[in-house]
Amino acid sequence: MKSLSGSRFILLFSALVLVMLTTRFKHFGDMLHLPDASMAIFFVGGLFLRKHWAFAVFILLAVGLDEVSIHYAGISDFCITDAYAFLPLAYAVLWYGGRLYSPRLHADGWSLLGAWCVALISASLSFAVSNGSFYWLGGRYANPHMAEYLERLWQWGPLFVRTTLGYVTAALVAYVMGSLLVAWYGAHQSSAART
Repeated sequence: MKSLSGSRFILLFSALVLVMLTTRFKHFGDMLHLPDASMAIFFVGGLFLRKHWAFAVFILLAVGLDEVSIHYAGISDFCITDAYAFLPLAYAVLWYGGRLYSPRLHADGWSLLGAWCVALISASLSFAVSNGSFYWLGGRYANPHMAEYLERLWQWGPLFVRTTLGYVTAALVAYVMGSLLVAWYGAHQSSAART
């Protein structure tokens, strides 16, 4: 896939910021009954935006929203431990998984299936990083052991991966619809120029 033009980049960047604001910040997310889209935003951002500085901006936005949620909206700080430092790594797995696949993305079935499979693998690995670091390094479990960790991984992993894939699927559908619209508009302009 070609890099996005300046206006398309800004439009998608702004849309992803808005989605993160409405789903990660619990005040809006709970009111709208939307699950957190952060994992999907990082994959979609890597797939379409690609730029390293954009990744850094989304990391800062996620951390900032967590801070606001805890200090001003009364959300529990249970997940803020030393393991929180691994969150950028977990998000990097998603961003750079999407970025790696980006040149192969086209609006055809096999390419879209490939993107979806890369999203599945990236989301699974990302969840393992974030959940594993929290379990083993977060200090919230008195006697951590592998059986309990695997049980928790299986308990929460499918929910996070499924949510991520739901949002990624919606983004891929929007990409196909946008590609079809651009192709139709181009064909319409060409036929109008000939007459």
